[in-house]
Amino acid sequence: MSEIATGPAGEPVFRRATLADVPALVALVESAYRGEASKAGWTTEADLLDGQRTDPQSVTEAVEDADGVVLVAEQGGELVACCQLERRGESAYFGMFSVRPTLQGGGIGRVVLAEAERVAREEWGVRLLEMKVVEQRADLIAWYERRGYRRTGVYSPFPYGDERFGIPRRPDLRFEQLIKELGTV
Repeated sequence: MSEIATGPAGEPVFRRATLADVPALVALVESAYRGEASKAGWTTEADLLDGQRTDPQSVTEAVEDADGVVLVAEQGGELVACCQLERRGESAYFGMFSVRPTLQGGGIGRVVLAEAERVAREEWGVRLLEMKVVEQRADLIAWYERRGYRRTGVYSPFPYGDERFGIPRRPDLRFEQLIKELGTV
């Protein structure tokens, strides 16, 4: 059995997630956003939300979605990042973006985002990538803006009362839609 190698210049190797990846994906997403472990990185939501970020059922549904894909990024055979893409006609939704907290800030996130954009554009022929980000995450929104995403001013409410998405620590959370034109193939 051969170990999955690191790509060029130390970049991660990508593959499609399988059902066997679900436990590791749940652990990665949780570690990137919630609890004490998330504070090792800069994407933590621990000051905004308690509770879970995802669960095995939601990740299983994403992996099995015929209109989507969960991309896994590995280095040295270890899961270091992931994201979800869901095809929505001429656009795609980007979500479940997670990088191991101790590796955040090292460029892996940029590489994962670029791969997601490539898949959406080249494999699906999609021209627009969209996502929702908690409005109060100004640092994260700024990170996306530096990568060509723009704020739309379109907001949706946080699902208060549905603990599958976490337990809010403040009453004013909402999501803002960000979009990026991907151009043509």
